[in-house]
Amino acid sequence: MNTALDAVTVAGPVDLPLAGELDVQAACGIMHVHGRRFGEPTRLGLDYASILAAELAEMGAVALRLARDRGIPLRGVSTSLAQAALLAIAQYLAAATEGEHREQFCPGGPPFQSAEGVTFEIETLDPLVWRRFWTAIGADEAVISSGWRPFMHRFATATCPLPPQLPEVLAVRPIAWVERAAVRTGMTLVRVADRAIDRMPAFAVSGCVRGHRWARAAELLPLSGLVVLESCRRVQGHMTGHLLRLLGATVLRIEPPGGDPLRWVPPIAGDTSARFRALNEGKEVVEIDLRTPDGRRQLLELAAGADVFLQNWAPGKAEQWSLGALDLVRVRPGIVYAQASGWGSELGPKPPVGTDFVVQAYAGVPPSMMTIVDVFGGVVSAHGIVTALARGATRVDSSLLSAACRMNAGARRCGRPLSVPVCDDLAILAADQRFSRVLVRGDCALVASPWEFTS
Repeated sequence: MNTALDAVTVAGPVDLPLAGELDVQAACGIMHVHGRRFGEPTRLGLDYASILAAELAEMGAVALRLARDRGIPLRGVSTSLAQAALLAIAQYLAAATEGEHREQFCPGGPPFQSAEGVTFEIETLDPLVWRRFWTAIGADEAVISSGWRPFMHRFATATCPLPPQLPEVLAVRPIAWVERAAVRTGMTLVRVADRAIDRMPAFAVSGCVRGHRWARAAELLPLSGLVVLESCRRVQGHMTGHLLRLLGATVLRIEPPGGDPLRWVPPIAGDTSARFRALNEGKEVVEIDLRTPDGRRQLLELAAGADVFLQNWAPGKAEQWSLGALDLVRVRPGIVYAQASGWGSELGPKPPVGTDFVVQAYAGVPPSMMTIVDVFGGVVSAHGIVTALARGATRVDSSLLSAACRMNAGARRCGRPLSVPVCDDLAILAADQRFSRVLVRGDCALVASPWEFTS
């Protein structure tokens, strides 16, 4: 194997005659999930499975070199467009196969338009901000309340059936007026870019540990024997830790007292949210209150035995808590400190809320209500961490914006025609024996590692 891309096939272990990107999007559920907001399966506006598979292949190649440096006898690695596509829909697949809870999806959702036809996205994670913004716009109180739940759940469902009165009241307001209302009420508003941003490195790796010696690993995976300390919320951070675990690392999640609230979001598979399990299965957990000095001391004690520390905290939080890169290096020289943010440094030290859909809008990514930037952001972050480990570097910075730019740089449209049936039910996909080698079935269907290593 000469390059990472030599290891990318279309179908991989999926026993289907998939000819290209369009077939993969159709057969592996991407069209179904992306199309929920439209009411029918719809192809994405970019070759997402191909872009994702290329990034996974490059990461796999770096992981293979790291394995050899560590004395782990691995000879090759492969991945496929189909495996990448299934990784992208892992949360939706887990939720659809929980068994007892059958979700119903109604079409609809942003982006919104102003009176002049300017298209834009809004974002808040605070119901009070939601209420203030729509009240300022002039929406009815009952309509404002009924719109909050679908708006918040759009990350999980890939659709957002808002009451029609909400986009209608925006559509009669000039964009400048709406932007002023957003500033007054704390709502993040981002206009949809008229062209894609694609000139930004996916991740930055810096620092150096001289003469680092790796401990030998007992298992045959590139990161076996390494410990990752993860303090993250939302898909980007969860996906990063998930991929590092699939590469063999022991991942220890730091969660607040009582556990991550996302653990209890329906549907529940076993005793945990199916969606949460899709990206966190197999991780070890310790509950720590990082708001307290004692909790922060506990984190530093854990970091003293870790090889990687991963966080996607809000800007300024690491400095406020004295848990920046230099603080962790004092207790663990050579630790890789990885920060996965929303905007990076692009919008200054106090950026707006940086989540998937507003980053899509800002970067000019072909829009989707799938968490395509979040998922790819996790892949980019994990790629940066593996690269840092392989180079002996100590710092990795990545963001959803840098991931979106990476996607735009690789954007293209497959010319091969569709030649397979389109999946319109993820539960049927999960039960199909042709996917048996890439799925793990239990309380819900989980997606297996996107890589196959050979020794």
